[in-house]
Amino acid sequence: MARRPLTDPRKHASQERSRATVDALVEATARILVREGFDKASTNRIAEVAGVSVGSLYQYFPSKESLVAAVMERHNQQIMQVVRGELAKAATQPIEQGVRTLVAVAVKAHRIDPKLHRVLAEQIPRVGRLEKVETFNRGNQALFRNYLESRRDELSVDNLELASFVCVTSIEAVTHNAVLHHPKMLSDETTEALIDDATRLVVGYLTGGRPGKVRPLRAAKRGSGTKSR
Repeated sequence: MARRPLTDPRKHASQERSRATVDALVEATARILVREGFDKASTNRIAEVAGVSVGSLYQYFPSKESLVAAVMERHNQQIMQVVRGELAKAATQPIEQGVRTLVAVAVKAHRIDPKLHRVLAEQIPRVGRLEKVETFNRGNQALFRNYLESRRDELSVDNLELASFVCVTSIEAVTHNAVLHHPKMLSDETTEALIDDATRLVVGYLTGGRPGKVRPLRAAKRGSGTKSR
């Protein structure tokens, strides 16, 4: 039975110089993953691109898998910074506006270095990080459930735990598949349409499809710009 590669760092950088070395190694790993792929991301190659010795690399990371895991951790932190900032905005919005804000932030988060996101999604099972992803998803579901709790009087669903799972999973599936298989869906030309349609899908489920809940932003913009004659 093959040994599972070590994916946790050997030690955490505490001094400024050490942090700079770790940052350089993580950034070099990310660049190589995008440009050359996982198989070319040897520890020797990573050290070369980072401008440090292989010995210095092994002081902090026991394997290239641990470096890929560090890239995943950094990428997830960048996503959560975006998500938490927008969640604060959505907290005071009615359901149709709030859901649109949350769908839009999901799309925005997946547009953070989509090429890297695609590579990392392929390598998650390979570096044994599925548990981290599940924890990340549960955190998003908890945040969404708190939002639904605050708008309970606008909903037709009773089980908010289940509703949170369905909504977050659906939004993630749409945006994640756009990154992996249909990157044109995240282009400037089609992003608004994607957000509108995903918002209708989620709000329809949450409110029982009551009419008049979601007005596409594009239509609203056209309407606001029409002059009376």
